Amino acid sequence: MEKVILEGVAQQPETVRTFLKNQWELSERLLRKLKLNKRILCNGKEIWVNEILNPGDKVQADISFEETNDEILAEEQPLEILYEDACLLILNKPGNIVVHPTCLHPTGTLANGVKAYLEGKKEHILTRFVNRLDRETSGVIVFAKNEYTQEILAKQMQKKVFEKEYIAVVNGVISEDSGTIDFPIKRAPDSIMLRMTATDGEEAITHFEVVQRFSKYTVLRLRLETGKTHQIRVHCKAIGHPIVGDGLYGEEKTELIGRQALHAEKIRFLHPITKEKLEITAKLPKDMEELIARLTFEEKMDSMNAVRTTT
Repeated sequence: MEKVILEGVAQQPETVRTFLKNQWELSERLLRKLKLNKRILCNGKEIWVNEILNPGDKVQADISFEETNDEILAEEQPLEILYEDACLLILNKPGNIVVHPTCLHPTGTLANGVKAYLEGKKEHILTRFVNRLDRETSGVIVFAKNEYTQEILAKQMQKKVFEKEYIAVVNGVISEDSGTIDFPIKRAPDSIMLRMTATDGEEAITHFEVVQRFSKYTVLRLRLETGKTHQIRVHCKAIGHPIVGDGLYGEEKTELIGRQALHAEKIRFLHPITKEKLEITAKLPKDMEELIARLTFEEKMDSMNAVRTTT
């Protein structure tokens, strides 16, 4: 297992605790974990968090921990890896696969495959998914290989530094080339899963631009400013253009595609350790490519038939 060590140099007299929190935004939980496991060093020697650092002191914190998660079974499955290093594993999730085991889906999930993959590399860590995708949604999904990475990316989401873009095919023709959907969202009464727009809901903002129009459908690129459960699906329904194939918020299952036509295409964020800006893209899956190609072909045929009729 590759070690991940935070390294920094004190610039002024301050406690180790203060330095760790200011330098790396360490949570109290992780700070306690590092302290108990004697993972904090100053100039190569163990140091207590209440000791005072001097300017020039070199501080290290080893955030690599071996962990076990016996609740998730390791299952070999093909994974499309978009990016991997000691902190991150980023995948292109297929449609119609659950991300994490539940009582209804204890096996066959993406987490089962991730555990098998990591164990094959002798990496024994928890499965920490940073972003969430519905079972039917395909696209970019991020797995954090340590607690610190997960915490920092969660903070980036709160600060709206972590950007997410999606591609969707929706019912109906949207006349505006771009726009913003700003409707608060809350859980629907008497439902565990269903969400709805409501004035007393939590802030939810989705930006969209039209990629392609057809006579009965529109291809959209959507960027999330917030990250509420089912946000894109609820917002598309709210403006009268539910996602094609969305049986929960729009229509009965369609023959056009065997799931909701929603794909997490791209993410941008700062690497938690290097602070490098990363942009990861997941190509459009075959079923959505075929859907758009079919709509394009039908549109072309309708246009040709219309010309023949008028002549």
